[in-house]
Amino acid sequence: MCSYKFKKQGGGVVVDISSQSVLSHINGRPVLQPYNNSHKKNNTCNFKISPPPISPKIKKVNVLNTNNEKIPKSSPPISPKIKSPIKKVKNDSSFMIVEVAGSIAAARREQVANMQVQRKQRIAHYGRTNSAKFNAAAAVDSTSREAKRCSFITPNSDPIYIAYHDEEWGVPLHDDNLLFELLVLTVAQVGSDWTSLLKRRQDFRDAFSGFDAEIVAKYNEKKINSTSIEYGIELSQVRGVVDNSKRILEMKKQFGSFHKYLWGFVSNKPIKTQYKACNKIPVKTSKSETMSKDMVKKGFRYVGPTIIHSFMQAVGLTNDHIITCPRHVQCATQKPIAM
Repeated sequence: MCSYKFKKQGGGVVVDISSQSVLSHINGRPVLQPYNNSHKKNNTCNFKISPPPISPKIKKVNVLNTNNEKIPKSSPPISPKIKSPIKKVKNDSSFMIVEVAGSIAAARREQVANMQVQRKQRIAHYGRTNSAKFNAAAAVDSTSREAKRCSFITPNSDPIYIAYHDEEWGVPLHDDNLLFELLVLTVAQVGSDWTSLLKRRQDFRDAFSGFDAEIVAKYNEKKINSTSIEYGIELSQVRGVVDNSKRILEMKKQFGSFHKYLWGFVSNKPIKTQYKACNKIPVKTSKSETMSKDMVKKGFRYVGPTIIHSFMQAVGLTNDHIITCPRHVQCATQKPIAM
């Protein structure tokens, strides 16, 4: 039936020529399929594997360069070398030193050169009369010496206070009467100042019989009251002076003298300090604390570690002049004041 429409092809496939359809046998049954769904089965596959084509090298074209000019190869930018300034110190055929400007050696050589120039100028003035410029320089030197004193001495300081600093403060004392006097003054200056106290110094000497411990120790209650009223000294302070005079007499019996007892705390040698500024000086030290404790045990009054440290400074047990003060060296080399 309708066999004329089919054309048998090899492999058992019938082709409908009119409709370009294919009759396939699937599972023993003929099935009509479109021709475009069929495909020929080739038993042999002759596939040739060829390597991928090699693409030719593409030359880089500079879009901005349209004139076929050769473009030079770019190189990294070269930073300019910064030459450090050098300073020739000595220009000699046999010896030459080249140093970087600003080095320590260069600064030192420049300083030495300036010193040599100043020295030549000083030598040039030998035998000449003092000029106005020389006098002005001398005035500057004198003011600089004033500034080198201990900082508590200022241009506004009272002359009596300056004299005390330049002549007494820090000088080693071995006189029992002077030691007794400065102990009393050191106690009295608490709550006051040294300038006003030094102006009343003679009143204290008169009130306490020149600080003779044997006489002061005999003061009775009537004498104590009259001394307080006459010289304007607090009654408790007068009592303390009388009590301390009795303790001094005991030290004389035990140690031979008051100064031997005091100087035994520092092995009979002043303590040498190297303070560069007065604000570095402490108000008390371990030595003043040791000395204060021992004096309190022996019955002395008003002898705290701060007062004792101030007393040690005044009588030269410690040299607390700053190192720039001229009195620092003078007190270190000055002979002690003895009886």
